[in-house]
Amino acid sequence: MRRNMTNLIGDGLAKIEACAQASLALLQHNLTPHGILAASRTEAAIARRYTRIFARDAAICVLAMCGSGDELLEQGAVDSLDVLATQQAGNGQIPKYVDPEGQDADFWYLGCIDSTLWWLIAVDHVHRQGVIDPERWQVEVQRAIAWLLAQEHQHFRLLQQNEASDWADIMPRSGYVLYSNALWYEVKRRYGLTSIQTTHHHFNHLFNPFQRDLPEYHRARLLQHYARRGQRDPGLYLSFVNLSFAGNEGDVFGNLLAILCGLASESIGHRIVKTIIAANASQPYPIRVVLHPLSRQHELWRPYMARHQQNLMHQYHNGGIWPFVGGFWVMALVRLGLRELAWQELTRLASVNELDGWRFTEWFHGHSLQPMGMAGQSWNAAAFLLARRAVLGVSSFSAP
Repeated sequence: MRRNMTNLIGDGLAKIEACAQASLALLQHNLTPHGILAASRTEAAIARRYTRIFARDAAICVLAMCGSGDELLEQGAVDSLDVLATQQAGNGQIPKYVDPEGQDADFWYLGCIDSTLWWLIAVDHVHRQGVIDPERWQVEVQRAIAWLLAQEHQHFRLLQQNEASDWADIMPRSGYVLYSNALWYEVKRRYGLTSIQTTHHHFNHLFNPFQRDLPEYHRARLLQHYARRGQRDPGLYLSFVNLSFAGNEGDVFGNLLAILCGLASESIGHRIVKTIIAANASQPYPIRVVLHPLSRQHELWRPYMARHQQNLMHQYHNGGIWPFVGGFWVMALVRLGLRELAWQELTRLASVNELDGWRFTEWFHGHSLQPMGMAGQSWNAAAFLLARRAVLGVSSFSAP
């Protein structure tokens, strides 16, 4: 098998293995007695509260740490989920982050819906590894699911949310959001929740409104009409659908999750990959998270996007290059059987993490490629390890 891999990627194998070792070292470095920090401790990271245990970051790290075989990382995975469970709100919501001492919990401005989703996915992963008591966190799991069910539309069986309330926390996605609902489907699948087929059905009608098949429900038809009005099929699922407007900026992460979570058919999955490749979104490094960044003149532009000059075009969530999402890109390629391309992109992903002496930079400007954000991003390391497992044929993100 290794001979075949070497033929495929040549000298890239050495870089991939070097990145794997650097990734494990970074996760070990960022580990605390209460779990995994979002980024390494620097003055900038402390000032911006990156030295916290963020639920979504930690959950992605848990997927890589639990099953790694490293004793410290295995325990760190459990500790990370524990501290978040300890700070769970009375209504069942998992916080956006907690401080390293496990005392201060933050739930973001308009709430943070994906923290609870990612926490549940990570809990299921740890349970499936068989390293802890299967009854652990069961009370917290039931409360978390109950909180999510309270956000679910009773006909569409999709989650509803405010804008700027998931990982893309200064993007104007609201109503039914692609990214969050891909995760919701994954949670339903892992926990055997009801109405999963209804969720699948409406996901593919609301976020892909350009198909000829019309939904039976009259409100779904109206939403589909508004979403496609004056628009051409972008080749991707829409980033969100609201009452009379929708997002066609090209949400890469949400589309990749639709593939990985089993929502996209094989033909739709290949179309998504073709669209992303045509936009050069993984050049020179994987991957830009928006294909068509929003300008100040765009109807969806919000004043908060310019806060700190951070979310301007080709920056941050508005078209920046995020290496951790690059890991999910590689996993999606493997899921679709595009293994040779996946190896090439994994090598490219190793290269971007290696820049500036294995800095594991948070994100890069989509045009200038200037390194931005914090150094030592834990989920960069975790997503790389998950992507590497995927190309090696080991299950990484999706549950069996």
